[in-house]
Amino acid sequence: MSALGDAMGAGREDRVDQRVTSGQTGHRSSEGEKALPDVRRSVPRTDVVLRDPRLREAVGRLGTARVRAAVHQAQERVRAGTVRPDDVADTAVDLLPRTVTGMRPVINATGVLLHTNLGRASLSAAARQAVLEAAGPTDVELDLDTGVRARRGRTALAALREKVPSAGAVHVVNNGAAALVLVATALAAGREIVISRGEMVEIGDGFRLPDLLVSTGARLREVGTTNRTTAADYAEAVGPDTAFVLKVHPSNFRITGFTRVAEVGELASLDVPVVVDIGSGLLEPHPMLPEEPDAETQLRAGAALVTASGDKLLGGPQCGLLLGRDELVRAVSRHPLARALRVDKLTLAALEATLTGPDTPTAEALAADPAQLTRRADLLAATLGADGVDVRAVESVATVGGGGAPGVPLPSAALSLPERYAAALRTGPVPVVGRLEAGRCLLDLRAVPADDDDRLADVVRAVALRGVER
Repeated sequence: MSALGDAMGAGREDRVDQRVTSGQTGHRSSEGEKALPDVRRSVPRTDVVLRDPRLREAVGRLGTARVRAAVHQAQERVRAGTVRPDDVADTAVDLLPRTVTGMRPVINATGVLLHTNLGRASLSAAARQAVLEAAGPTDVELDLDTGVRARRGRTALAALREKVPSAGAVHVVNNGAAALVLVATALAAGREIVISRGEMVEIGDGFRLPDLLVSTGARLREVGTTNRTTAADYAEAVGPDTAFVLKVHPSNFRITGFTRVAEVGELASLDVPVVVDIGSGLLEPHPMLPEEPDAETQLRAGAALVTASGDKLLGGPQCGLLLGRDELVRAVSRHPLARALRVDKLTLAALEATLTGPDTPTAEALAADPAQLTRRADLLAATLGADGVDVRAVESVATVGGGGAPGVPLPSAALSLPERYAAALRTGPVPVVGRLEAGRCLLDLRAVPADDDDRLADVVRAVALRGVER
């Protein structure tokens, strides 16, 4: 039904309710309408219910249509006999969504710090505040001092440039794959990209790097083998039609055993640029991830360009980062495709706050002390166990996830619950997503902020009270 039809329907219902309350029930109308059943007389009028302060507040937050729809659902429950007339306003409030978006915030207790299905990195409080401040009119492309147009997102770009001193220039697009596609389009359309067979990766959801690169109009020149590619293999393949050599970090798998890879430093002397896709967004070395490539190290080793994702180990919003030689970044950023791949002001604000603000939730989760995680798990298990919940604290192993640091174990601690808890926790009012292991539901604490422990306990306790134990 159209919005006009909804409004007319609501108006008819209000007039019927007015007739009921004015003593016209029990009489036939001029059209011969019969008296309404008794249950219809008890349904509160829509306009009366909407006067409830909680619903008036919700109109400003969710919009009139959503609030009116919740009231109508509550009224239908009265007609069905499942809700008392006096409880219509309360029921309508309970039926209202928390926000106007269909996405629901969850507690990530999977033990995967950067869970792709859960949106990867959680933004810091500073980044969230920056997004709110940028939601209205901003000076994203305006110099307030001169009143003339300025470089888009200049303060965010300056913050990124400061974080990676070896980068002559930087640029930001809407995700990591876009960064690589833009580089290939701007520098290699109609030409060759030399790449190792061992780095022809699938990046997730069925998307494969070779397909993305070929879609730009570039041709791929494969060298080496799956497990061994030397600097000589690249040198032999480079020719007049080579646009650049591409090094791709296999960020979501590992090959071990009889292997060989050519390092960036070995390729830097070639007569073509070396482009490195590090994937995970690590800007500088991290002590817990010694084998994870970072942008600063790769540029110092001789990479001409580095591409990365901002929503992985950097801990920021989804975006793609390009860092490297000034002339190459300038050529890439001025390509017509760059306009189609540019980021909005909210992303720029969140990125800048991530780069200049306090530690991100990702950084905090990486640095979490396993002994402290164990103490948290023990306390939660004792508290919940005293309430009759079948729970125990156990050792756990978390991972980075999100295409970063494959095979790197992160010692952790978890709450172990019966397997049947998994679905109940996931589908509750505050969704908690854990993992199933050996017939138990594990709630790993490494990615759960300590401030959320009480909330996590309340959710588990509520699930137990709803009878999941039985």
